[in-house]
Amino acid sequence: MPKNLVEYQTDSHIAIVTMNNPKTLNAFSTKMKVAMMEALNKADDDKEVRVIVLQGAANNFSSGGDIGEMLDGGMETDVLTNKIDFMLKEIAEVSLKLRAIHKPIIAKLEGAVAGAAMNLALTCDFRIAADNAKFVQAFVNIGLIPDAGGTYLLNQLIGAAKTTELIMLGDKITADDMARLNLVNNVVSSDELDATVQALAMRLSNLPGKALASMKHMVNVHAFTGLNEALDMEVDQQTMMAKTDDFKEGITAFMEKRKPVYRGE
Repeated sequence: MPKNLVEYQTDSHIAIVTMNNPKTLNAFSTKMKVAMMEALNKADDDKEVRVIVLQGAANNFSSGGDIGEMLDGGMETDVLTNKIDFMLKEIAEVSLKLRAIHKPIIAKLEGAVAGAAMNLALTCDFRIAADNAKFVQAFVNIGLIPDAGGTYLLNQLIGAAKTTELIMLGDKITADDMARLNLVNNVVSSDELDATVQALAMRLSNLPGKALASMKHMVNVHAFTGLNEALDMEVDQQTMMAKTDDFKEGITAFMEKRKPVYRGE
């Protein structure tokens, strides 16, 4: 495991926050959450920072929640339920923090953008995607529901019909699909990604910061007021799902690399 699960650097009024565990495609663990909150708080408190870029190391954004950590206590129901409950509350804090910071946040998206990671990206203010990015609401594939505010965020951004399709079917979608849904601001080649994100960050850093902060506050009021309640509901619903036979079958099939057989129980 890398020494720094989240790397933090600043340059020209821009803070760059990098999820850094390439071996797991930057899967979001509890330790990464702690480091992420530390980095976000640092960027929030630093008056020299005007824009934040959130990215992943080694050409992947993130594969989502760390299933290895989820299962490290075994498959016994109460232990697993408690672990999922804890992990969901941890990632919910990050979603809320990304909206609470009144500075523009750009998600730089490439490679895997899966599950909770896709939903964290949706919580950001801008999303720039490389054409090699692959997005998926993967939860249904193991008998769970979206976390990190996913169902709420998608409903706010694209409406109920397409949200239902994305979360119930769990299909992988491309960066171009995301653009057609207005879920990313721009799609560029992987070679152009760094320069495109840098140009947007520089442009934002030269705009009036107090006005941008007020705008983000107003967007929060009009579009994201219910996020906190939605995150609480996710925890309750996910705890119920974690007790089902379908979840046990889904996660077992995932680990055994086979197709699950669900019985609706």
